[in-house]
Amino acid sequence: MSGLFAAIYSGLAWVVSIIDPFCGPVGVFRLFGSDTLLACGDTGWGDEVAYGFLVTASLAIATLPIGLTVGFFVALAKQSEERSLRLAANIYTTIFRGLPELLTLFIVYYGLQILVQQFLATIGYEGPVEINAFVAGMIALGVVFSAYCSEVLLSAFKAIPHGQYEAGDALGLHRGATMRLIILPQLIRIALPGLGNLWMALLKDTALVSVVGLPDILRQTGVAARVTKQAFEFFGLACILFLILAMISSVAFSAIERRTKRAEMGR
Repeated sequence: MSGLFAAIYSGLAWVVSIIDPFCGPVGVFRLFGSDTLLACGDTGWGDEVAYGFLVTASLAIATLPIGLTVGFFVALAKQSEERSLRLAANIYTTIFRGLPELLTLFIVYYGLQILVQQFLATIGYEGPVEINAFVAGMIALGVVFSAYCSEVLLSAFKAIPHGQYEAGDALGLHRGATMRLIILPQLIRIALPGLGNLWMALLKDTALVSVVGLPDILRQTGVAARVTKQAFEFFGLACILFLILAMISSVAFSAIERRTKRAEMGR
């Protein structure tokens, strides 16, 4: 089994090396930075910066479905008829909207590690426990994103007339089918602008994981700046890379918004 995972990892690494926009066969650094500090290989920092870009994008993309899923169920709980569910959802959003993101990251990275260690100790395991920095960042950013996401989705739920649910009942649909076929398409269209803003904030918050050792854009460029004493160049490059991610995201969200509008008009 371990051989299978090693083969899969090697295959993915090969694919990434081919399509790498920075140090791939037709990468920007390889074509235009071969004689600079951004050269790929042992002579420059191109590989490290390219890897940081990949880590940042991967962390944001991996966090998004977690935040959306948890935020959706928290939004449902906030409008539940069960008082205990509403109270729990309100406490959840108050905590994670009120705490600084960096503090939440520290609590997850260090606190969760201690809790897991203590739990394993109760069942007889005394070995060391270490929480992966990527997983800790994904959990911390995911809970913060979900807290804000639940408020956006709750507003979108309130914008949908209650008659839509009654129409589903009149058609003989159970609540799950009504939610999937009638409510969710409208929910996505209404919440999309707010979710787009939250995604932009999530992209920026990924820079926080550099403080727990994850080699993202900010950490990789920071190390390069300290070693080469070229702080302006490398931190300027970090700005450009984050802006590239933001522009790609803007184009993607604009395309999704146009598609949802066409689908709405088609009805």
